[in-house]
Amino acid sequence: EVQLVESGGGLVQPGGSLRLSCVASGFTFAGTWMSWVRQAPGKGLEWVATINIAGDSTRYADSVKGRFTISRDNAKNTVYLQLNSLKPEDTAVYFCVRPTNVATPTTSPYRGAGTQVTVSS
Repeated sequence: EVQLVESGGGLVQPGGSLRLSCVASGFTFAGTWMSWVRQAPGKGLEWVATINIAGDSTRYADSVKGRFTISRDNAKNTVYLQLNSLKPEDTAVYFCVRPTNVATPTTSPYRGAGTQVTVSS
């Protein structure tokens, strides 16, 4: 059974930083691309970032490029999302995803319960 458990969310002021973690189990993590998506209040899922198997190729949504960094540790079955220069519009529940289609991570049924990030002064 695929399990994805996110942590690291919280309340942070604009301009602040957070580091999200996602521990994976139930599949071969080291052989799987991974993604982060988010859902803001009242909105649909938005893709945030994707990382390849080796961790040496990453992609980002334009809205977070230059501010967020995705990384992974295959020895720990963990994927991370470093959030810097946070803005109020980054407020959302952030989900770790095992994509079934790397091109469309938001459609994957393999998603954790999420971790809340709130950016507010």
